[in-house]
Amino acid sequence: MPAPKQPPPIKSSRKRAAAGGVKLARHAKPVDAATRVAIFRRFRDANPEPKGELEHTNPFTLLVAVVLSAQSTDAGVNKATRELFRIADTPRKMLALGEDGVREHIKTINFLNTKARNVTKLSRMLVEEHGGEVPGSVEVLETLPGVGRKSASVVVNMAFGVPRIAVDTHIFRVSSRIPLAVAPTPIEMQEKLEAVMEEEFRLHAHHWLILHGRYTCKARKPECWRCLIADLCRYEPKTPAPAQGSSLTPPRV
Repeated sequence: MPAPKQPPPIKSSRKRAAAGGVKLARHAKPVDAATRVAIFRRFRDANPEPKGELEHTNPFTLLVAVVLSAQSTDAGVNKATRELFRIADTPRKMLALGEDGVREHIKTINFLNTKARNVTKLSRMLVEEHGGEVPGSVEVLETLPGVGRKSASVVVNMAFGVPRIAVDTHIFRVSSRIPLAVAPTPIEMQEKLEAVMEEEFRLHAHHWLILHGRYTCKARKPECWRCLIADLCRYEPKTPAPAQGSSLTPPRV
């Protein structure tokens, strides 16, 4: 009898981070408080009121958009939800549409069957257990289908002004490169960032970091030559500017 096939080895957190474009120094030390303050003052000066890029009209549509955005781009989610939210912008309307109707509207999104099921189930829970309202608690939101710590933190931050720092792949990469904190997982990174972040930056820190990671501190090739915090960031080697004549995109936070 042939030997049973062994599952592929699980990568360590350090290896997973490296595969995602993050270099974790074995004994990396986060920047000090003065440097952290200088970094976020620059982010704030460049973009005083940063906004998320998921389109929504109320806390419920935000929650649905965040659930749908797992392993999907914001642009792809927005394209799928414009018509969906036009006809179903409350939990009761989403239930009336039904799982098949939700699936039809989000058919261009990854994992549409699971996501359609989760959206329908969370809508039912909101109606039956929360009076059709989205709760403003991370802990309660995490009890809903398809909602984890990151998603719950995004919702309470954007919908209710709760200063949480949800950590996605962009924020994990940026925070590790600077480094603002050193942690092997997104949840641990969130805990460390929230523990040290100055009050004046806590509300918008999530958006400043995600926009910086999406448009400047990119995974494959960070655009260090146009980074507004390059002199404060310890990431090495810094990416040089492209040759003259290359097309350049304007800097964003």
